[in-house]
Amino acid sequence: MKKTFKLEELDCANCAAKMERAIREIDGVTQATVSFLTQKLTIEAEDERFEEIVKKAAKVCKKVEPDCRIIIK
Repeated sequence: MKKTFKLEELDCANCAAKMERAIREIDGVTQATVSFLTQKLTIEAEDERFEEIVKKAAKVCKKVEPDCRIIIK
């Protein structure tokens, strides 16, 4: 499954790169990209664990940039 999420309060391109690297290391993630310019996160991961992976990605984002939030619709 592949989904794109809006990011709020992502203030730093370096932080976006750190988030991307950390999210790619989450078990089950096939691909992840964080775009500082468009303020978007795209995750491609295993279908059956997708929600769990998104929650872990949200924790990663909070750790790198405490004010950053993933908008999950």
